[in-house]
Amino acid sequence: MGIQRKKAYILFLTFVLSLEFSVSLAHDENKPSSGQAVYVPIYSHIYGGPKSRPLNLTVTLSIRNTDSSNSINVSDIDYYDSDGKLIKKYINGPITLKPMASKRFIVEELDTSGGSGANFIVTWKVDKKVSPPIVQAVHIGTGSGQGISFITFGRTIKSSPE
Repeated sequence: MGIQRKKAYILFLTFVLSLEFSVSLAHDENKPSSGQAVYVPIYSHIYGGPKSRPLNLTVTLSIRNTDSSNSINVSDIDYYDSDGKLIKKYINGPITLKPMASKRFIVEELDTSGGSGANFIVTWKVDKKVSPPIVQAVHIGTGSGQGISFITFGRTIKSSPE
């Protein structure tokens, strides 16, 4: 087998393995659960252009209950900066999301306290296993006549004991 063919084979194998890992990870994320802590990466600003100037972003954190029969209880929505320091607790007590309901929380464009490596930790729980919520953040920014938007998705970092 030639060197080019070996490289192509290795790239293909790497792609297949990474795809398989992504699918299995996504499958695990969608398993019924009675609670989770979900990490959501947040960018209060990003850098671009020849001088790497910061572009401030408005961020909308969205928590969507995907269970069609059961409510979920969100106990914590904590916002951390790039150094891991807690900046703000977005709720002071539990909130209930009814079946198929969603709730949003905003990080304003001028709030750059989180930095480019900020994150939310969203903690939710219920008494029985349910379809886990979708937790994501929509980032939007404009500057110099240009705009940017993108989404980051939450990742489960802790599940309630079985």
